[in-house]
Amino acid sequence: MRLAVVAVVAVVVAAVVAAGVVAGLGAAATEAARGAERDAAERDSALECVEAEQLEEVEQPGRAEMAARRAVVKVTPAQNGPMSVVNPFLFCVYHKDQYPAAKDDSMQVPGVRGNGMDFNQSAPFRMYHGTKVAGFPAHPHRGFETVTATIEGVIDHADSLGNAGRYGMGDVQWMHAGEGIVHSEMFPLIHKEQENPTRFFQIWLNLPAADKMTTPDFTMNWAHEVAIWKDEADTAQVRVWSGDFKGVRAPLESFPAQSYAHDPANGVGIFFLELKAGATLEVDPAEFGAASKRCMYFVEGTKAEVGGKTIRRKPGEGTTIIDLNAAEPFTIKAEDACDFLILEGKPINEPVVQHGPFVMNTREEIHQAFVAYQAKSVDGFKGFPWDSDGPVFERTKGRFALLNKEETTPPDADIL
Repeated sequence: MRLAVVAVVAVVVAAVVAAGVVAGLGAAATEAARGAERDAAERDSALECVEAEQLEEVEQPGRAEMAARRAVVKVTPAQNGPMSVVNPFLFCVYHKDQYPAAKDDSMQVPGVRGNGMDFNQSAPFRMYHGTKVAGFPAHPHRGFETVTATIEGVIDHADSLGNAGRYGMGDVQWMHAGEGIVHSEMFPLIHKEQENPTRFFQIWLNLPAADKMTTPDFTMNWAHEVAIWKDEADTAQVRVWSGDFKGVRAPLESFPAQSYAHDPANGVGIFFLELKAGATLEVDPAEFGAASKRCMYFVEGTKAEVGGKTIRRKPGEGTTIIDLNAAEPFTIKAEDACDFLILEGKPINEPVVQHGPFVMNTREEIHQAFVAYQAKSVDGFKGFPWDSDGPVFERTKGRFALLNKEETTPPDADIL
């Protein structure tokens, strides 16, 4: 288009110059020609601006769309059980069990005796390693930390250092295993008049070699202390269990002092996204962009558009895993009510050697962990000071945390 205009103007300029020469107008004709050239240059410049604006209007949505599409690296169809994770995480599982109402104060599952290895994903609930009360009786850990983030239901925790707690209904517990600890996690049936559903994530976060042999610790974040981001339309909310989401940051006191998440420079983000039907949520790049790894888990809902890609899952079929480019923003559009978990952080660039409940950097260190556990050579491995290997507390007891012999409770401790 611009070449055509320039050609027309050139013809006009030539005609004016020729007419000036023939008519003997001399300088006047030359000035007229120069004026015509200036007009042509101005029109040409204006045309370039218009074309640039038009080009930008056309390309800008394309760039945004391409960025969104670049955000989604891979989609893994729904699966049950433990889910693949990105470094610095080690393990993630979404627990969802529809436990029945309790028959008595024993809080045991009526008419069921677990075999110690009940992970049947097609059943309405699982006993896991429990026999009469569902859950995970006493077991050791070393070299990492567990994050147990609850949505509904309660968990009874006890450990080898005499710490304990009952938490749930949105509470989050961080347990720093460090050099070694033994703990239990049980799911007592506290309600007689209604069912006892549980829904929570357990996430394992690795530790750098320098922190693997530190003193065990745990923190309890009560539900009312958890940082929450909400959109203005009240169609989406994000529970910020770690990191920063659109300026809402989990406080540092949420984490044990030696946690990898305690240093903001590590960019550890754990976000639980809850979208109502029809909601749209813009997700920013990870705080440290390409220096981080990021993954998202589609755990509830049946259909959503993520980064321009339509993702479907059937109710009850498990979790769809979405690997993401941490440097790119993306948009989620929920067709029905949908829940997602995002894990992100800077990787720990060290060897990872895992054997069961121990995570170290070398095979020799794994061997040392087993020797220490059997020899009870560190405080956390010296015994389990409870009446059973899967203790539960009184059915009517509210939520509480017992740490270093000091008991604390949330203001809504009776909400179970």
